[in-house]
Amino acid sequence: MDSPSNLKPTSTHYYPVYYNSTHVANISYSSQPGDKTIDLIFQASLAVILCVITLATALSNAFVIATISHSRKLHTPANFLIASLAVTDLLVSILVMPICVLYTVTHTWTLGQIICDIWLSSDITCCTASILHLCVIALDRYWAITDAVGYANRRTSARAAGMVATAWIIAVSISLPPLFWRQVKADNLTSCSVNTDHIFYTIYSTFGAFYIPTLLLIVLYGRIYVEARKRILKQSPKVGKRLTSAQLVNNSPGSVASSPLHFGRKDFGLNETHVNQVQVTLSDALLEKKRISAARERKATITLGIILGAYIVCWLPFFIYALLVPLCSSCFYPELFDFFTWLGYLNSLINPIIYTMSNEDFKKAFHKLLRFRCCVS
Repeated sequence: MDSPSNLKPTSTHYYPVYYNSTHVANISYSSQPGDKTIDLIFQASLAVILCVITLATALSNAFVIATISHSRKLHTPANFLIASLAVTDLLVSILVMPICVLYTVTHTWTLGQIICDIWLSSDITCCTASILHLCVIALDRYWAITDAVGYANRRTSARAAGMVATAWIIAVSISLPPLFWRQVKADNLTSCSVNTDHIFYTIYSTFGAFYIPTLLLIVLYGRIYVEARKRILKQSPKVGKRLTSAQLVNNSPGSVASSPLHFGRKDFGLNETHVNQVQVTLSDALLEKKRISAARERKATITLGIILGAYIVCWLPFFIYALLVPLCSSCFYPELFDFFTWLGYLNSLINPIIYTMSNEDFKKAFHKLLRFRCCVS
């Protein structure tokens, strides 16, 4: 996602470096003729890698959308949010990443001013919407686990659509302002970036698109983990319920002994022995339930860790760099900027894997869809 302060290279060997936010100095880098072959090999390899990432992002999100649309079991408000996230990431892979492949490899803009404006607006809008979708999903899960009964009645498709619409409205409000002060450039445009001296917009856009959503995600997932842990621990049966549970064991000696058809001293002796046997069996069942609960707790912890970890690793370097460059013009390195940009795009590839592969129902529907596709082909 291109920040309004992003500094993109203007040509293969000339990069704009901003001093005091007003003056531009072009630094020229000379290259030897023998280096051209190495440069071509590097550019070709880079183009292949970036194209593979772009294609994988498009296919993975398309499969998520197809899986949810073909499986009625997945037609729930929660999965509607995941499908909307997949649509947003699919737009990133279609509208933003292909053009960025060309720009990253050539370091020269050749598509004109109109395409530049459309690309920059799509970049900021789609990437911001993708990030805000993560907050929407986290908020939905938080309400579902903290107010399970009450939120179940309010958890409708219309409510989910409203949350998605809010995310897009915020994303558009962040991407639109540069269009009002962007200057029309000459026909021989060689760079495409949102160059602006509006430091307040830089703060507004980076905080609105990343820092505030990140803080919200950390708080929400922290609360989700705490509440999930409490619910898992509450599911463990109490000691006082053991005898009641023991009477429900089918074909157990205790169940037979507790039947009203058995009387006498001998029967009472057998009953005592059988109850002890049932208690031992039930204790093993309680241990198994605790083991399963602990496994679920560990899985939830790992899932939350992957979600937050992947998101922060992908986007934090870019947004730190977006705030650093306007304050330190000599800190700008085009290769480092391109790496951070594509690291952020990579989150659109990771999202469908994390948010869907951790769901057993979705994995079954996904495998069913794959088998169906294979049979049709």
